[in-house]
Amino acid sequence: MVADSVEEGWRLASPAGIGRPQIGSAANMIDFENMEDAQTLAQAIVNTIPEPFVMLDDQFRVLAANRSFYHTFKVDAEQTRDRVLYTLGQGQWDIPTLRVLLETIIPERTAMNGFEVEHDFPGIGRRTMLLNARQVIYGDNATKTILLAFQDITPRRAIEREKEDLLRRAEELLHEKDVLLQEIQHRVANSLQIIASILLLKARAVTSEEIRNHLQDAHQRVMSVAEVQRHLHLAEGIDQIDVGSYLTKLCGSLVASMVAENQPITVRVMADKGRIGSDKAVGLGLIVTELIINAIKHGFPTSKAKGLILVTYEVDGEDWKLTVSDNGVGKDTAEAAGKSAGLGSAIVEALVKQLEARMETTSSPAGLSVSIARPLWHSLADPPSS
Repeated sequence: MVADSVEEGWRLASPAGIGRPQIGSAANMIDFENMEDAQTLAQAIVNTIPEPFVMLDDQFRVLAANRSFYHTFKVDAEQTRDRVLYTLGQGQWDIPTLRVLLETIIPERTAMNGFEVEHDFPGIGRRTMLLNARQVIYGDNATKTILLAFQDITPRRAIEREKEDLLRRAEELLHEKDVLLQEIQHRVANSLQIIASILLLKARAVTSEEIRNHLQDAHQRVMSVAEVQRHLHLAEGIDQIDVGSYLTKLCGSLVASMVAENQPITVRVMADKGRIGSDKAVGLGLIVTELIINAIKHGFPTSKAKGLILVTYEVDGEDWKLTVSDNGVGKDTAEAAGKSAGLGSAIVEALVKQLEARMETTSSPAGLSVSIARPLWHSLADPPSS
């Protein structure tokens, strides 16, 4: 009799049905005085397997099982040996998927790994088991043995289900957060529009020119905040904003709303690649808005060909510098004309302090340049050439 293992090459042999039994590999066989010694060694090997293990004959009767099988499934040897596997307990082992494995798959494929079965096993409750099966065909081809090993993966599947539930819940919370954020953004935008409309109505109603100018300035500032909020709402992502795209769209909207057709003023944006937090983006957006408003209102009191406002954003590691420069008349000339941007300057200074940055202003007949840097930046951009 010869019994060959499919993968390991181990076999229990008694050549031509006579002589002493042997167990081992083809290159290194161990001789035994009798079959009982060989069976004792085989049972000892089986008992060292940590997972439940059972050996069946070709009629699916239990020939042997290891200690782990008896311990895991809460059965004893007397109730298990020589019984058909399907009849163990009170027939609870008559599992359709197990029948498919043993009666259909194994005869056709000889071996099967990772066959998953979920079932209410007697004595231990519902478990998810991973089955590995091998069919051993002996030398006479008349006798077959099936080796069946079980691995309890119930805890693993429970962890996987818990992980899936957590991920599903996280996705639901993110969706709820997005919906809530959109609702808040819509309400903020509507509130700003209402405030701006009230200020504009008041400005038209008052008779004092000075009060009207203050109300119009306040209206412009509220609209600036609304514009920044709108672009942050349109930007992809919530926590991180692409600087170049954000500043380009913001400046384009300001030009469209503030520059008249008879004012040939161009606003150009040059920004290094990078992303910034939304909290920082709000401050930078408001600063850029104020500086562009001041440049349009005070830097070009008269029509000038090729008027240019240049917005640059430079990044060096954690350091950054924002510069807004123009080729207008410069700060001194604007102030002499009685067009000081006092409110705008105060807003910019407050925002710069909030960003823990430093502001530096350079003015000349060639134009005005305002740079905000954090931390100290050694070089400042020159104003655009005329």
